[in-house]
Amino acid sequence: MRIVFVDRPLPLVGHIAFGVIDRGTNVIQVRPTSVCGLSCVFCSVDAGPRSRRRVSEYIVRDPWWLVEWAGRIASVKGRGVEMLIDGVGDPCTYPRLPELVEGLKSLPQVSSVALETRGYLLSKKLVERLEEAGLDRINLSIDALDPELAKRLAGVQWLRIERIMEVAEYVARETSIDLHIAPVWLPGINDREIARIVEWGLRIGAGKRWPPFGIQKYVAHKYGRRPLGVREAGWDEFYRWLDKLGEKLGVPLRPRPEDFGFRRAPRYPVPLSRGDRVKVEVVLPGWMRGEVIGSYKGKVLVTVVKARGLEPGDRVPVKIIGSKDGILMASPL
Repeated sequence: MRIVFVDRPLPLVGHIAFGVIDRGTNVIQVRPTSVCGLSCVFCSVDAGPRSRRRVSEYIVRDPWWLVEWAGRIASVKGRGVEMLIDGVGDPCTYPRLPELVEGLKSLPQVSSVALETRGYLLSKKLVERLEEAGLDRINLSIDALDPELAKRLAGVQWLRIERIMEVAEYVARETSIDLHIAPVWLPGINDREIARIVEWGLRIGAGKRWPPFGIQKYVAHKYGRRPLGVREAGWDEFYRWLDKLGEKLGVPLRPRPEDFGFRRAPRYPVPLSRGDRVKVEVVLPGWMRGEVIGSYKGKVLVTVVKARGLEPGDRVPVKIIGSKDGILMASPL
C-alpha cells in the first residue's frame, strides 16, 4: 500500500477518499487522510492494513490548503455551517489535526467543528490540543466495551478499549468538547454491548450540547467487509429495536436532523456532470486497482476507471459516468 501526499495546487473536490465533500447541506465533510490502523470486520469502505481493494492511501500535506477549499464551499452556504472531519480512514492519523481544526473554526460561516474517530489514537494531550484549537464535538465510534469482542470487531489484537473509554470519559467530564457516541449494531453479535455502551455514555455525561447517541445500522456494502454470520437488518426492524432499547434504558435513541442543526443548503458549483466529455490530466495514482486520478482544468478531481497504462502527466479524453455529490467518476473514451 503506497502513501500518496496531495499537495498544492491540486483541487480538493471531486474525490471521496480525501479533500472536501458537499452533499447539499450545511454540513461539509473534510477528509485530510484515508489512512486507518484498524481493519474492522464490518468496515463499509474496506479500510486498514487488511484492505483487499485499495492500492493507495492519501494524506493532504498542508491543512491550510484544506481550509481554503472548505472555505470556498462554506462561502455558498451562509452562516451556521458545521465542518465534519471524517473519512474513509481515521482522521486522527492526520499529523496536523489541531491545525486543521483551528483553521476550519476560523472561517466566518462555521458555527461548529466535529471530529469522527474510532478513538484508538486519542490521548488526553491530543484532546487538550483539539480543545484549544476549537473542536466542538467528537463522534466516537466504539462497538463493544468487552475487551475481547472489541478487538475482534476492530480486526486487531492490540486495541485497548479501556484506554479509549478513559480518554472518552476525560472528554465528557473535563473538557468543553461534547461527546457523541456512535456504535454500529451488528445483530446477534453486540446487542448487549450496545446497551452497555448507552449506560456507560449516560454515566460519564455524553451529550452536553448534541444528542449523546447515534447508533448506526450495519449495512452490507458492495465493496465493504461482511462479517461471517452477521445479517443485515431491515430499517423497520432496526428502528423497532432502537425504540425498544431506548424505552428500556429511559433515553431516546433516535436523534433528529434538527437536533444537530442539519438543513439543506446551496451546493458548491462543480463544473462537470454525468455525460460530459472532457480531457483530464492524470495527476495522482488511483485509490483502487485500475484507477487513476485526473484534474480538470485545476478545478476538480476526476477518478478515471479502467485506466491501465495511464501515467501522471498523460492527458486523456473521458466521459463522466458518475457525479453524485460532486464526486466524479469517468471512463476513457
